[in-house]
Amino acid sequence: MPYRIRRVDGSDDEVAADLKRLHNACFNDKTALPEFAEGYWWLCFYGKEPVGFAGMRASQRYKDVGYLSRSGVLPKHRGHGLQVRLLRAREQQAKRNGWSVIRTDTTQNPPSSNSLIKAGYRIFNPKYPWAFKDSIYWRKELI
Repeated sequence: MPYRIRRVDGSDDEVAADLKRLHNACFNDKTALPEFAEGYWWLCFYGKEPVGFAGMRASQRYKDVGYLSRSGVLPKHRGHGLQVRLLRAREQQAKRNGWSVIRTDTTQNPPSSNSLIKAGYRIFNPKYPWAFKDSIYWRKELI
């Protein structure tokens, strides 16, 4: 059965419930829930079952920059390239928005870092770091 990725409306109650369930399953309730009504969100489906999610929003500092806000895939569905496909879906939206760059960060997460590398992201040192002391900052030029 093939995987499908679909952009969804995070302000819809049913979608927000799926996003929350996936977030909690992927992050073990250790991280704060994002505001699903803000930005752009995608669900990855296996058949009719949501098995992964991803979010993106506009940068708070720069007008033509997107920020990858959160992403996760249920453990039993990992290893199928879904993170890279979710990255590509967000990149397409960023290009439609006219954004020239996407930024994000990872903290103690080698699998996410490897997905970013596979998708062409590069480490950089931001002028104004926004995450944790041990975070790695990533960017990709889109134009």
